[in-house]
Amino acid sequence: MRPVSLVAARLVVNDLRRYLIGGALWLPVSVIPLGSGLLLQQIFDRISGHSVASLDRVLWLCAAFVGVEVVRSLILYVAHLYGGYWWDAMATLLRANILRSVLTAPGPAAARLPYSPGESVARLRDDVGDLVELVDESVPLAGAFLFSGGALAIMASIDPVITLVLVVPMIVIGVLSRLMSEMVRRLHSRARVLGAAVTAYIGETFGGVLAIKTAGAEDAVLERLREHNRRRRDAAVKDRLATDMLETSTSATVEISIGLVLLLAASAMRRGDFTVGDLALFTSYVGWLTALPRIIGRVLYRLPQAAVSTERLTRLMAPHEDVDHLSRNSGVWFHREPPLPPASAPDHGDALEVVEARGLTVRLDESGRGVHAVDLRISRGSFTVVTGAVGSGKTTLVRAMLGLVRADEGTIFWNGRPVDDPATFLVPGRAAYASQVPRLFSESLRENLLLGRSGSDGDLARALESAAFEEDLAEMPDGLDTIVGPRGVRLSGGQVQRATAARALVRMPDLLVVDDLSSALDVETEKLLWDRIADAARDGRGPETLLVVSHRQAALERADQVIVLDRGRVVGRGPLGDVLENCPEMRRLWHEELVVEAEEQPEHPVRRGG
Repeated sequence: MRPVSLVAARLVVNDLRRYLIGGALWLPVSVIPLGSGLLLQQIFDRISGHSVASLDRVLWLCAAFVGVEVVRSLILYVAHLYGGYWWDAMATLLRANILRSVLTAPGPAAARLPYSPGESVARLRDDVGDLVELVDESVPLAGAFLFSGGALAIMASIDPVITLVLVVPMIVIGVLSRLMSEMVRRLHSRARVLGAAVTAYIGETFGGVLAIKTAGAEDAVLERLREHNRRRRDAAVKDRLATDMLETSTSATVEISIGLVLLLAASAMRRGDFTVGDLALFTSYVGWLTALPRIIGRVLYRLPQAAVSTERLTRLMAPHEDVDHLSRNSGVWFHREPPLPPASAPDHGDALEVVEARGLTVRLDESGRGVHAVDLRISRGSFTVVTGAVGSGKTTLVRAMLGLVRADEGTIFWNGRPVDDPATFLVPGRAAYASQVPRLFSESLRENLLLGRSGSDGDLARALESAAFEEDLAEMPDGLDTIVGPRGVRLSGGQVQRATAARALVRMPDLLVVDDLSSALDVETEKLLWDRIADAARDGRGPETLLVVSHRQAALERADQVIVLDRGRVVGRGPLGDVLENCPEMRRLWHEELVVEAEEQPEHPVRRGG
């Protein structure tokens, strides 16, 4: 449980002032019933005639009892309002640390992300909640200890034997909670996994509505959802049953304890050693005393749940990070407005002259897939194209250069200096990446291009023109404010790819990396795209240096150097004419592409496809 203890301690000290103030508000809520019980004792002793008192005195005692309970209710209300801020702040801190690690920590993030976005959402929602709830239980636990210590001392001064008998059921509940903790942990872990599977499936269903409808798979999808829900429901019921068993067992101690008080107090009351007021005090305290084993039980079953949550959240962190990084105060703006995003990419002060990869090796699996001992040199102002057959390692090579996959061997150099962590170094404005699989969000086109940065409409217009998107934009009634839908579903495939290229272009990087834009573009549109990008580079309106993955003639014919990959190794290098002459693999790819592009040419060419 040491990782859980570290996270809990960190969450307390990260906003210690609010935690202590919240605790100071909650503790009276737990301790005030001590006074209520004493007042009840006095009231019932006077009503029963054990103590002589006037009617006025009894009424004043009743008024005092009501006043104490009113004060307690007001404090409870304020404590709820104040405590919510600390809870939300700590949950935000954990989520912010995870997101910061995913977005900025050295090394590729893909390997540590769950298999689906739904699983990530479940961890950030449910697992974070479990951790904060555990820490939040410490305040009522402290209050229960204070009340129990005071109550047992008062009760022991009245009748030690009855007091001792009341403690026994509470000890039994504590032992039972401890014995059930492993079962609770196992059931909770399974419920979390299956709950995340439902969330993920629903998200994928909404994202794939078109594919589902065209395949006529609506009934099958609904049946699969029902099956996911049945499994989730069964796991959730078992998880809830285990925790309810502990809650029920703890609550049963109230009835057991009251019964014991009545049985043991009867003979003492006949002897005159135990008054009606003492009975009222004991029965009043019994209900509150059970809060201690109840809260201890909650903490005991929350501990294994928190251990599961800590482990699941830590898996989202970078390999060099642990629970210390998960829970540290890393600069979330709780009390003031966060800084505005930069208007453009920050000036890095070391403009690109040459970027190199030396001996770059990536082993994707035991079969040897990946790239092996690749050397690559890209000079400022050059146009480099990486080509090869499907599965030859083209995408792996460019992603390894950018640090998006982990390199097993080799070094990246920027202007002759080694780069320790390409993932955090080769970012805008040093480099920008238009990936092979475009990712758009269900926001406006403007937000998809800027992704939180500031930028003028003029900057966006230039980027869209370079990406051959300006005519598409003119046909959109809302222009840059057009909502593109989840993953850009309201745009065609070609528009999504060109929007992705525009997103990279608007950042004006020193090095623009483009990974195979041809999958949804026809030959003419791709030729226009490269013409625009080349014109922008020549006029100073776009990146001068390009690294492109492509098999298209339009890109290859512009290349200053072509890198030919075959099964992860460089088999050809140089200008297009040289590699066509000296590299059999390049000649084979070139002739295949000539046939493919000839088949794609329409009888009456149009401006663009998709």
